[in-house]
Amino acid sequence: MTDDALDYSLPGPLTRLAADQLGLLKGLPDDPVGICAAVQSLVIQPTDAAALGVPEERLTEKDIRPVNELVATLTALDPAPLHHARPPETRVVGTCRHFTTIACAILRARGIPARARCGFGTCFLEGRGLDHWITEYWNAGERRWVRVDTEHLSHGYVERPEDLAPGEFLTGGEAWIQYRKGLIDPHLFGVIGTDHAWGPAEISGNAVRDLAALCKWEMLPWDEWGRMTEAYDGKTGPDYDQLIDTVAEACGEGDAAVLTCLITNEHLTVPQHMIS
Repeated sequence: MTDDALDYSLPGPLTRLAADQLGLLKGLPDDPVGICAAVQSLVIQPTDAAALGVPEERLTEKDIRPVNELVATLTALDPAPLHHARPPETRVVGTCRHFTTIACAILRARGIPARARCGFGTCFLEGRGLDHWITEYWNAGERRWVRVDTEHLSHGYVERPEDLAPGEFLTGGEAWIQYRKGLIDPHLFGVIGTDHAWGPAEISGNAVRDLAALCKWEMLPWDEWGRMTEAYDGKTGPDYDQLIDTVAEACGEGDAAVLTCLITNEHLTVPQHMIS
């Protein structure tokens, strides 16, 4: 990978729409937040889908990585353009990652710099950081990345989900830095609905997923590679912690050359079979 690959106005391997899908974007709003808002009616969470009686075999849609396949699945259920709101039962089954990456794919198809971020929402349960993904777009006028909680734009968890305030969402790297400084209890950071998926390894795992997303490899929230599994099993030590220190710093600074070099590390690079 070269740092040229980190032009966030261009699609990556998992956010490239098929040529015959581009027409589906006609009718969508022009502004980034409007695009993110439209995505809310395209995806349904697995638990909500199951509660509605969506067939169990459809719940595997959450395992689809490429956005063009997500859109193909969506339009097989309802061929309408993407600005048409779908009833819940004809939305593609996915997680916060899917809301985020579909938004990124549309924004990039429009030439708007956008990227997915993996980390933790701190506004859902007081005192806890819950595994979450959000969308960022580049505001050229203000010269900054704006964080949008695509899944929860209309849910009222924060005052301005279209422009998340500092601390309302922490990337994996940001949470890792706070943990290493003793500013947060890592055992309050993890995956809601689980008893085991909490603690430092959940934070380091999301730091690596965030690095991959910044390199335009937006993986699934449960994808594991490198030494992630060892970390979850408590089999890593200070050397791996120091590597995650480097990851966290690099993701915070966002230097393309550093990110593209770091993602080639044997413990961090995404296996090709997961991308293709």
